[in-house]
Amino acid sequence: MTVRSPVALTIAGSDSGGGAGIVADLKTFEAHGVWGTCAIAAVTAQNTEGVQGFDTVNPDLVRAQVASVASDIGVDAAKTGMLASAELVSVVADAVAAAGIEKLVVDTVFVSKHGDTLLADDAVGALRERLLPLATVVTPNLPEAARLVGFAIDDKAAMERAGKALADLGPQVVLVKGGHLVADDSPDCLVVAGSAPVWLEAARIPGRHTHGTGCVLSAAICAELARGMEPADACVAAKHFTERAIGAGLELGRGVGPVNPGWERMA
Repeated sequence: MTVRSPVALTIAGSDSGGGAGIVADLKTFEAHGVWGTCAIAAVTAQNTEGVQGFDTVNPDLVRAQVASVASDIGVDAAKTGMLASAELVSVVADAVAAAGIEKLVVDTVFVSKHGDTLLADDAVGALRERLLPLATVVTPNLPEAARLVGFAIDDKAAMERAGKALADLGPQVVLVKGGHLVADDSPDCLVVAGSAPVWLEAARIPGRHTHGTGCVLSAAICAELARGMEPADACVAAKHFTERAIGAGLELGRGVGPVNPGWERMA
């Protein structure tokens, strides 16, 4: 008897180098036994040394991709990544709502691992006002969280304040990632709306091959939501998965190599 697979949808940009974006998301979905689908919102020329260029996809085509998948295959959970412009953020918010997608992970992609800007300044407000209220989980790093809440975040107390402020915007769960802290560890602050913050402590993993870390983390959360896991538990499971992916980082190219969501096949 044929059994339906859980289905996850990524709405994001491509990475020609294979380390981040939609490519990393689909690899992560597959590693979790989830059928991956996609709506491409941008196309990048990218490798381990940086982003050499990108172009956005026509918003009407992005909307059509989401509707096409949702109306036929169905979507158990979705995630967003690089959306680039305020118009794309708004179109994706409308498409997610129209498709009735109830589980949404918002990965607030502002810049690449190499510092390349991937979100226009005028899109930050649209992200805050249109997409975060629809989110089941939002996963900002410290610079992204600071842009969204309007104050500097350089310690754990500020991370807690930011998590609470972002939760007030509508997401069910906020995971403020602490990888940018200047410290020997890499703690994440998990805020479930209406509850006290919980700290997910972890040692900082040595190594420079970390391209795609945020994409893999948010895709792993999305995959676990598609499989029926509760949002806070999905964040914990995804953090453990991503730690293993970082530890199995691949030495490819001349720059920052990718983390490896297929680490389990190498174990």
